[in-house]
Amino acid sequence: MKEKHTAKPSRTDWERVATMKDEEIDYSDIPPLDANFFKEAHVRWPEKKRQVTLRIDPDVIDFFKKQGKGYQSMINAVLRKYVEAHGQ
Repeated sequence: MKEKHTAKPSRTDWERVATMKDEEIDYSDIPPLDANFFKEAHVRWPEKKRQVTLRIDPDVIDFFKKQGKGYQSMINAVLRKYVEAHGQ
């Protein structure tokens, strides 16, 4: 029987967020975006992903599956970080 995966419950107080006024939002950790930012900005569309067959150790795949929905994207993110750390 296939194991059912459920999403982890959110720890965000969504009711409080929904009732916040714009002036109550703390943007201090986000620099303002000026005209120079948009002069240098480039739109980057993600490349289409390629489907592959890959053999992975059972304990490794079980670990990622236990994380819930989106485990394949998580595996991709881990592999991407490895590639970035070791140069392309």
